[in-house]
Formats: sequence, structure tokens, C-alpha cells
Amino acid sequence: MELFNSALEKNITFVHPAYFIISGLSGFPNINHYYVFLFFVFIVSVLGNTVVMAVIYLDHNLRTPKYVAVFNLAFVDLFGNSALVPKLLDIFLLNHSYISYNDCLAFLFFCYTCLSMQSFNLVALYYDRLIAIIFPLHYQVKVTHRFMLSLIASFWVFVIIAVLIAVGRLSFCKSVVINSYFCDHGQIYRLACNDHFPNYIVSCLYPVLIFWLPFIFILLSYLYIGCTLAKVATLQQGLKAFKTCIAHLSLVAIYFIPLLITFTLMEKIHPNARIINLSLTSVFPPMLNPIIYVLQTQEIKDIGADTDIGTSLPKGLVEAQHAK
Repeated sequence: MELFNSALEKNITFVHPAYFIISGLSGFPNINHYYVFLFFVFIVSVLGNTVVMAVIYLDHNLRTPKYVAVFNLAFVDLFGNSALVPKLLDIFLLNHSYISYNDCLAFLFFCYTCLSMQSFNLVALYYDRLIAIIFPLHYQVKVTHRFMLSLIASFWVFVIIAVLIAVGRLSFCKSVVINSYFCDHGQIYRLACNDHFPNYIVSCLYPVLIFWLPFIFILLSYLYIGCTLAKVATLQQGLKAFKTCIAHLSLVAIYFIPLLITFTLMEKIHPNARIINLSLTSVFPPMLNPIIYVLQTQEIKDIGADTDIGTSLPKGLVEAQHAK
């Protein structure tokens, strides 16, 4: 009988609905104004990231490993917002809340891939900053174009595989209403009729691998940088060097904290709060990235100027490296 049951399970036909219905925010008056607001944020994000990519591509002085990561971040922001916001407006402003099964999976794939790559791209940028400040004399050796390209490529491969696994093989025979503003993995697998335990495991591991570990790495990097500067630089030099990190840390907080709260608490928070957290986190960091990571950097302000990473480091830190 056990052999029969196992063989029967292998021959189960997975039932895929013709469409899903994305419900979005419920109980909010004049909710269309919120989606129009997201649209304007999207326009600013598209313009900012397009300018960033064009400037980095056209100016040969910006062909450094750091700006390879910045270019990839701008591309991810542009691609992710372009995959999310137009479809979001089509669903809620044009009342096309029905989305086909295949389109829903594609929607899920692109949204989660770009959201995850934003996290790992921040890791690449903060690794670059960590090496530049702690080991300025070895920066050119430790952080090369080949290394940065390999690191970013490995992140892309890992994220794509992780998101493909998250889709899983699910069979649906109950409700097709997704209580979110896009095809959210957590909301989809809970609608399935068959065993979705693997998807549950993925949903538990996803925030740890994609958000918690990068977030902890970035915080530890800054703690290490702070301790190093305190030892080898004067207070004024340390404050000057760390001042450039404040804006970056604020962006990390804007990006990671809402996501960590949303994906960690899962169903313990109200669906509307989850939707607002995710939607704002999806559009605001891509809008702020061009301002914080590019427009405030000296290399972009002075196109064609010297872009040596060590020129802005505290003198005491460079001398300490020479002493070693």
C-alpha cells in the first residue's frame, strides 16, 4: 500500500488556476492617491538611475571596481522598479486585478530577484568601502575589476537559483485571491492544496540568507571600521571619514529594517502594514540610491578628476598601513 501511495503521489496532476486576483490594500479611502504617489517616486527613480548608468558608462575615469558595483545597483533598481510599478498601476489604477498564472510567476520572479540583488549589491559596495578604509595600500590588489565582476555574477546566480526554488510545485484548488500588491510568495504558497512544507522552509530561510546575513555583515563592517579609525586616526579625522558613511547607514536602515520586520514577523503583522512596508521599500531605496551612492561622491561631482580611492582616507590610517 505504501508503494502504491508513493506511486500515486508521483502521478498527481498539479492544478494551476487560470488566474490569480491581487487584492491590494483594503479599507483605505482614496487609495488610488497612494499608487499615484508611488508612480511619481518611480519616475524620479528611473531618471536618477538612468543618469547614473549613463555617466558611469560614458566617463572612463569611473571604470573602477567600486563603480562596477554602483552601475549594477543602478541597473537592478531600474529593472526592479520597471518590473513592479507599471504592473502595479495596471492592476490597481486600471482595475486589471486578474493576472494569469504564468504572468504571476514571472511577476514574482522578477520582483524577488531584484529585491534580493539590491541586498547583495549593498554587500559588494560595503566590502569595497571596508577594504578601502582598512587596507588602503592593498586596495588595488584586493579589489580588482575581475574580483568585483565575479562577486556580482555569483550573487546573480545565487539569487536566481534561490528564487526559482521558492516557486516550487504547487497545486491550487481553493481561493485564488492574493492578499498583497504583487504576486507575493508567502501569500501564494499558503493558497496551495498540496504539501507546501518545502515552500515554508524556503520562506523561513529566505529572510535569513537574503536580508539578515547581509545586514549583519554591513553592521559588523562599520563596527570594524569605527574601531580601526579610533586606533590610528585623530578624532577629527575619524569623524570626517565616518561622516561619509552616515548617509549610507541611513539608506541601509530604510532598506533593511522594513524588510526584516515584514519577512520575520510574517503573519503577525496586519496585511495592510505588510503591503505598505514592502511597497515603500521597493520604490524608495531605488530613488535614494543615485543621490546617496553617486551624486554625493567627489568622483561624480568632479568628472575627470583623480578617482584614487586612497585620497580621501585619513592620513593617520595610511601612515599606519605604511608602518606595517
